[in-house]
Amino acid sequence: MMEYTSLEKATGNFSDTNVLGVGGFGCVYKANFDGGFVAAVKRLGGEDQEYEKEFENELDLLQRIRHSNIVSLVGFCIHEDYRFIVYELMENGSLETQLHGPSHGSALSWHIRMKIALDTARGLEYLHEHCSPPIIHRDLKSSNILLDSDFNAKISDFGLAVSSGNRSKGNLKLSGTLGYVAPEYLLDGKLTEKSDVYAFGVVLLELLLGRRPIEKMAPSQCQSIVTWAMPQLIDRSKLPTIIDPVIKNTMDLKHLYQVAAVSVLCVQPEPSYRPLITDVLHSLIPLVPMELGGTLRATLESPRVSQHRSPC
Repeated sequence: MMEYTSLEKATGNFSDTNVLGVGGFGCVYKANFDGGFVAAVKRLGGEDQEYEKEFENELDLLQRIRHSNIVSLVGFCIHEDYRFIVYELMENGSLETQLHGPSHGSALSWHIRMKIALDTARGLEYLHEHCSPPIIHRDLKSSNILLDSDFNAKISDFGLAVSSGNRSKGNLKLSGTLGYVAPEYLLDGKLTEKSDVYAFGVVLLELLLGRRPIEKMAPSQCQSIVTWAMPQLIDRSKLPTIIDPVIKNTMDLKHLYQVAAVSVLCVQPEPSYRPLITDVLHSLIPLVPMELGGTLRATLESPRVSQHRSPC
């Protein structure tokens, strides 16, 4: 439990200059505490009482789970109508900001992107396989994947997460972010760990293509990354041409085809066709250099692949 006055002081009275991000129920602020300790403070509040449930849910889960790829809880505070959750500060912000913000992914090499995918898969595997009962995140997306100063990725924002024993359609409000929500959950309210796998597949597509999950085509028309990419992901001649220009021709084509195949499996419309996150994890480990947590024996910046290289 933290004092409200210390949060107020650390954030400069919740100054706009300290805003790190804005979510559905409030803002996240950078906080500089006495002694040089820096953290992130999420402030929840407003008219909608749903934030109270999210606060209690997130606090309950984060107090119970500990993993290197899940953001750490520092403390919390209740003050009048507001609720505050304090987390470790992730210096490189969210994956969404890195990919779709001013730098357009320029800080993210192919190997760093694969490391982020692997870290995220490790965090999800912990939730699905090592928590009892298993936890379904329910809102995995690039803005909820945070990056520290070394681009280690950690899953954040557990306000919508549910334990697998508490997920019947009757007592669970349909939640999530358009573009990441699995079709069976959207249409039938059917929620399983495979719903998180679908969202992970969309994040993998973002890492590969540098595109947002939903893009506006015309004033009243939108297209999902899944619909747009699917026919091209399975065509080996087209695949290298649709990759994010920032990483184009910088990876071994064999590795590119493997990652594309994993993403295609993750976003299958039928949940039973999607792999378990453990299987995804094991398919990514050999593609990430040892220095970044995988098993690939390679230098971090491999030479650019020739345009004329054979795609075998």
